[in-house]
Amino acid sequence: QEQLVESGGGLVQPGGSLTLSCVASESMFSIRTMGWYRQAPGKYRTVVALIGIDGSTNIEDSVKGRFTISRDKTKNAVYLQMNGLKPEDTAVYYCNQNPPLPSAWGKGIQVTVSS
Repeated sequence: QEQLVESGGGLVQPGGSLTLSCVASESMFSIRTMGWYRQAPGKYRTVVALIGIDGSTNIEDSVKGRFTISRDKTKNAVYLQMNGLKPEDTAVYYCNQNPPLPSAWGKGIQVTVSS
């Protein structure tokens, strides 16, 4: 049973940058669209960015121009480069395939944007 593990979060000041990483099994990574999701306190989990196996991307409007999703086939890894971070980006971030596989949700990684 696959469970994904995210890394790279932390505390950053407004305007700062972070890069999140996630490693998946080859069985998931090689045939699935992968995505980053986030859940802010008291809110539902929502999709932030998606990347297809062909490298095509879909970025949520509130982070467009600031966040970039990428994938590395050699490492079965998905990345989320986050620039120009804002306090409203504070959330727990998760990776998963798209549509999400319920059993694959990991613990997520906390990203806090605060001065």
